Amino acid sequence: MLVLGATGFIGRNLVEFLISGNHANVTAVDKQLPNCAYLSSGEEALFERANFVQKNLVNPAAIATLWDDGKQYDYVINLAAETKYGHNDEVYNERVRHLSLSCATEAAKHNVKRFIEVSTAQVYEATNKPKTEKGSLDPWTNIAKYKLAVEEGLKDVSGLDYVIVRPAIVYGPGDKAGVGPRIICGAIYKYLNKPMKLLWNADLKLNTVHVTDVVRALWHLCTHGEKGDIYNLADKNDTDQGKINKHLEVLFGIKTKFAGKMLSAAAQKLGMEHVTSTVNDKHVAPWSRMTKDKGIEITPLSPYLDKELLGNTHLCIDGSAIESTGFSYGVPVVTTEKLREWVEYYEKLKLFPAGYLA
Repeated sequence: MLVLGATGFIGRNLVEFLISGNHANVTAVDKQLPNCAYLSSGEEALFERANFVQKNLVNPAAIATLWDDGKQYDYVINLAAETKYGHNDEVYNERVRHLSLSCATEAAKHNVKRFIEVSTAQVYEATNKPKTEKGSLDPWTNIAKYKLAVEEGLKDVSGLDYVIVRPAIVYGPGDKAGVGPRIICGAIYKYLNKPMKLLWNADLKLNTVHVTDVVRALWHLCTHGEKGDIYNLADKNDTDQGKINKHLEVLFGIKTKFAGKMLSAAAQKLGMEHVTSTVNDKHVAPWSRMTKDKGIEITPLSPYLDKELLGNTHLCIDGSAIESTGFSYGVPVVTTEKLREWVEYYEKLKLFPAGYLA
């Protein structure tokens, strides 16, 4: 098994699943070294059992060297792509489209049994109706625009057996950009002793899938499904802002509310740049104080949200099609305990200030 982008959020969980379950011999590839990736001690130990290779996969020549000395892989799972929001088109073209298609092309040259591309559910039209894999496509983030370009490009890679997955918002230990910033905001309002007020309203769809189900699905699809298949990944929770907030209220002992459509729309008229700046300024300063008060000098965690994620954009998909292949979701609903696991994971790493859980 060749895992590209192995030290990232989904990647580290996939390596843990494959190694601890003795499912495969793993070669783990990333430009970031494991000891610089804020891994837990247990995760670092698992990476020591994997064959870790440091490569910058933007360079096609670096990709080709993964097959040096006659190495062969049955399956390649691509999690290597730029995941941060706010970059320009040139960055995403290079670090998403070019990188992914170069990896796929090299995999095809070496006749891998299957290449699995991890895309995103942000490629769908942002409505509150659940989209199947045949739903209308209208990417609403720059990352999604280039992920869709990768999906289209895979069709032209000669001899490649590939499957695409489109996850909803992935959450769980190691997450920094999905539900994570909302959890951080919950702790901030506990610190401030104020109600947490968010834009829009409770029914803004934020469909979710736990990272353990994502990695199980990736393993499952190595040997299930047909060439060119696309599968959504989303739990049964039909998650929205209101459901997340209810868990945050219990988790931190806070109250939450929403600005509502009228006030949110009025704020939006000022421009999303202004809204983003105002919202993030409100959270970043107290988060900095909270971490320093607990002796945390550096943390990859932040409450910051890019303007692409602050709009009235629903993420709503139907994740049931993969179940027809024999897969089942092990975490079908979001629970307070699952969000608590996220906090405790980062508390143990001394990257999240302890003492704010209710």
